[in-house]
Amino acid sequence: MTSEVEWNRLTATELTALAQKDAIVLLPVASTEQHGPHLSTGVDMFLGAEGCRRIADMVSQKRPCIVAPPVWMGLAEHHVAFGGTFSLPLPVWHALLRELCRSILRAGFRKILLVNSHGGNIAALNALTVDLTKELDAPIATTTLYSLAHESGAYAKILEDQTQVMHACEAETAMMMVVAPGCVRSDKIAEAVGPKLSAGAALSPALQVWRSFKDRTPSGVVGDARRATAEKGEKLFETAARLVADRLIAGDPWA
Repeated sequence: MTSEVEWNRLTATELTALAQKDAIVLLPVASTEQHGPHLSTGVDMFLGAEGCRRIADMVSQKRPCIVAPPVWMGLAEHHVAFGGTFSLPLPVWHALLRELCRSILRAGFRKILLVNSHGGNIAALNALTVDLTKELDAPIATTTLYSLAHESGAYAKILEDQTQVMHACEAETAMMMVVAPGCVRSDKIAEAVGPKLSAGAALSPALQVWRSFKDRTPSGVVGDARRATAEKGEKLFETAARLVADRLIAGDPWA
């Protein structure tokens, strides 16, 4: 039995065998968008894929679990004004996720967890999970990689200038220092400062009209990246992965 957890590194025969063992499939759902002056546009994809790989490594010690190829496009219209950003309209994104999940189901798997790593996807994913479950007649589940860490307060014990993941911030920069250090422009980190807003305040204030991120933060950063370190990034990854993995090992959310 292979210990490999990445779909693209497994053969069709190996994947079929894992489906027969009721393996969980993690589908990373990300975005390609601006991340301030110091980070590459692939941040959400890199972090989501790495977080899922770590989750699957932990879960597979107890039950089969694999990671599908990441969805690198999401809902990022609010970042377009900065350049370097891909964004899909909601109906197209809905159709894309539906057909990716359908392919996973047709391969014999029944348990799919969409693992999000982009704040702009959260509200839509919460709503679309209902539609996907009905359309596919399968228990499609969703989470955001950092949600359990935020709920538990674990990230507040690791970070110095914030309590949760923001955007191109201390947290995302620290994790990029671990998974893709070549995509961090260290000479630009001094410029990577913006307002300190929670994800809710930045994306879903109580009373709102749509606004570009550029109107909220000219730097493209929400938070402050200057205290980021690879040591913090490793702790952030491991904390998030362990919290999700423990829930999956226990049978959630399908139990």
